[in-house]
Amino acid sequence: MKSILMTGATGGVGTFLRKEFANRYRLRLSDMRPLTTLGASESFMAGDCASLDDMLRVTEGVDGIIHLGGYSVEGPWETILQSNIIGAYNLYEAARRNGVKRVIFATSNHAMGFYKRTARIDHTPYPRPDGRYGLSKMFGEGVASLYADKYDVSSLCIRIGNAAMQPIDVRRLSIWISPRDLAQLIGIGLEHPDIRFAIVYGASDNARGWWDNTNAQCLGYRPVDRSEDFAAEVLRAHPATTGDAIADAHQGGAFCTAEMVENPAK
Repeated sequence: MKSILMTGATGGVGTFLRKEFANRYRLRLSDMRPLTTLGASESFMAGDCASLDDMLRVTEGVDGIIHLGGYSVEGPWETILQSNIIGAYNLYEAARRNGVKRVIFATSNHAMGFYKRTARIDHTPYPRPDGRYGLSKMFGEGVASLYADKYDVSSLCIRIGNAAMQPIDVRRLSIWISPRDLAQLIGIGLEHPDIRFAIVYGASDNARGWWDNTNAQCLGYRPVDRSEDFAAEVLRAHPATTGDAIADAHQGGAFCTAEMVENPAK
């Protein structure tokens, strides 16, 4: 079994990925918050992405990294700077120094949030971040590209839509990804021999989706879950619009107008 570091392991995404990968990898879990209950193939090392010394310590001796760590919604500049911008640099620099050759970088749909919902985009258009959080993910994608080209640290950057057990509102019918579909995509990122640097969207088979995910399909991604299975329930419970014209027109939703977003509304 490969040894895989997962940063941000105490968060919601980390929690369900632990279940998906429990019998596939030896997981070294890391976060600023402690984990007291560990599985047979899991270990824990505390670490702060904003500390290069911490990242050097937690990345030593692993075969790959799933980087979920950082601040996951729109927030204050100093928080975003330390957690997501300095944190992304520290993670990649530590990987380089410790000889780790494969990183899964959890980027976000918010790097592209100011594209209109009427647009269908793939991985190639220029980024249009919808806030400081989206900007930080744009930076992280740039770091991943640099370290692939200059230092041979390969990366799959997954622009995650909304990772949850099911979509909970109309916008998420377009961007949702199930735990097992995300685990499939991350597994491809860790195992595919030909990845050097690639950007894909983290989305299930969503009939209302805004993204052309051909790049993921070319790597072998075949989502098994569909947001449309939940559509009737969602549409009964939620209006089609929120009353915020800018948010309703753009893929980033409320992030396009909010200065702060309550965690974990992605």
